Amino acid sequence: MSLFDLTGKVAIVTGSSRGIGRSIAENLAAHGAKVVVSSRKADACQVVVDAIREAGGTATAIPANISDKAGLQRLVDETRKAFGPIDVLVCNAASNPYFGPSSGMGDEVFEKIMRNNVLSNHWLCQMVQPDMAARKDGAIIIVSSIGGLKGSTEIGAYCISKAADMQLARNLACEWGPLNIRVNCIAPGLIKTDFARALYEDPARKAAAEARFPLRRLGEPDDIGGIAVMLASRAGAFITGQSIVADGGATITG
Repeated sequence: MSLFDLTGKVAIVTGSSRGIGRSIAENLAAHGAKVVVSSRKADACQVVVDAIREAGGTATAIPANISDKAGLQRLVDETRKAFGPIDVLVCNAASNPYFGPSSGMGDEVFEKIMRNNVLSNHWLCQMVQPDMAARKDGAIIIVSSIGGLKGSTEIGAYCISKAADMQLARNLACEWGPLNIRVNCIAPGLIKTDFARALYEDPARKAAAEARFPLRRLGEPDDIGGIAVMLASRAGAFITGQSIVADGGATITG
């Protein structure tokens, strides 16, 4: 457990009221971190906080909208007030408001995707960096997607944003490595979350997807939560600038 011990670490997890974000928050807390659960809706955040506390962990809810820079600064400031300097940042929240070819997508939609999925992550990273620099220790994790490694005819702008997140992690890893701040991405494949509900609730489509994956199953949120624990802890102390793919083998089979 010592390699994965996060006792006393302060962690912010955005988009953590459900799915992958919730799993990351719960797993960080289970390994000793003091976790700030954040998403747009306070009541949804509180449900996760209550579950973490019932399991013996430490957590608080601080709602924030990732499109609002002032709101994100408040998230960081209130975290410091509640728990102290920030050791771990997980940028999980993202949006995908458009499905279809790029020719039918308006500028405002493209800008929204890039603002929510890339610019907000840049803001948060810059906001927490002083705490990590002062201690010469910190871990930033951006939840990207295998969409950042592949082309798409339906969610192209989303995939562009996820590729940009990978480059953001590489750039910041180079800039902040001398300060012992590690910056990495996790790139999930198809995970059983609300985003993929239409697929896995249809038995025929679910079976077809599973048949394509070497592991013959869809991912679960905890398949990602465990990777976040590793990257946040001493177990991941020599990993930076990387995008760790967790997709059941989907990208190795074409």
